[in-house]
Amino acid sequence: MVIKKLTAVIILILLLFCSAGQAQVIVTDTTIHKIVNTADSFLRIKNINPYITLHVDSTLRYAFEINKDKAQYYWYLKNSPVGLKIDKDDGILTFKAEKSFFLSGKLKYDYEYKVQIGLQNLNDPTDKIDTSFILLFYNTEIIPSKIKPTVTNTLYIDEGDTINFKLQCDNGSFPIEEITYFSNYQAKSMTPVNKCNDDFTWYAPFDFVKETDKDKQKLLELYFVGTNKFGNRDTAIIHVYVRENINYPQQEMEFEKLRKDVSNYILQLKSSFRILDRKLKKTKKTRTGFDLGSAASGLGGTVFSSLPNSNQQTAGKILPSVGVALVPVKEATAPNVVSDQNTATLVRNSIKRLEYLLAENTVMGDRDPDILNKSKKLKDELKQTQIQLIDVPIAEENLNSKELDEYFNNPKVNKKYKLNHK
Repeated sequence: MVIKKLTAVIILILLLFCSAGQAQVIVTDTTIHKIVNTADSFLRIKNINPYITLHVDSTLRYAFEINKDKAQYYWYLKNSPVGLKIDKDDGILTFKAEKSFFLSGKLKYDYEYKVQIGLQNLNDPTDKIDTSFILLFYNTEIIPSKIKPTVTNTLYIDEGDTINFKLQCDNGSFPIEEITYFSNYQAKSMTPVNKCNDDFTWYAPFDFVKETDKDKQKLLELYFVGTNKFGNRDTAIIHVYVRENINYPQQEMEFEKLRKDVSNYILQLKSSFRILDRKLKKTKKTRTGFDLGSAASGLGGTVFSSLPNSNQQTAGKILPSVGVALVPVKEATAPNVVSDQNTATLVRNSIKRLEYLLAENTVMGDRDPDILNKSKKLKDELKQTQIQLIDVPIAEENLNSKELDEYFNNPKVNKKYKLNHK
């Protein structure tokens, strides 16, 4: 009986467990699976193209698609090139790449325009998106780029002048990125020349034109070569005719030195002339003394011969012989050298000529165009005079220009060297 009751209780418990199993989940694995909602909740553009290329004169019409209702959103562009538009309601991107945009410079070929595109929910400020894409225009028609210097193809300058001009560029399909230059003669620019709008500056040295060059001028050819990124080149040629010119500062220094040399030589000649003139004056006095002595001896002989005393008459006969004897003594003591007189006259005339040329060939104004001829005249005359007076000893005494000028221009001295009109 007890066993029957125990069996009934066990059966009742089993029935209760079976009924409860219909409302419970028995976990047979320790891994817990999280159920995720697969619905697309983040705003995104489904068909955006990050890189768009367009041909000139082509038309673009591109409809952007999003993962939500377009009617709830507003489309906009930032930093867009000229002509690019987007419909604010449906997000259709349109563009007509007209050639006039490129010819006017509003658009450029092969330039990557970064366009900002945005999408904003009209009801929820936080529901928005900002992204970007690259827009590039290309053209199959190649327009060559050219170098355009700001001067004509032919220039004429003189030695000592400086030329300066800008190297502008007329850019076509592919802009000029680098400029190099070379020439038929060495001509380095004083300013760097590497790219468009750089300045070429060159100073023509005074020794550029040589004596062997025809017509006293030399042709300098300048070649400017511009290169784009594909290695295509354009060359501009400038012909510069450089004419011979004088280095006036240097010529002025040479003229001043030559003028000083002539002035110093004139002083030396004046000193030599004073020595010669004094020598001639001393000789003249000595000879005059001997002549007076001879005359006195002759006159005394005549006087004594007329006296009654015999001794006096004898003295009168001797005195004329004394006067005759003085003549060779005079010639031996103070010979009458005609060459000294001629030399003094030649030196004086040379001084006068050099002083006249020095006064006539002075530099006029700040820049005398005839300075070369004046220098040549002084140099030739100085050389000729030095050769002519090569045998005349040059005085080595201290030269005092004031004393020498006073002696040279003394009226008594001048009188001796004036022409005799008799």
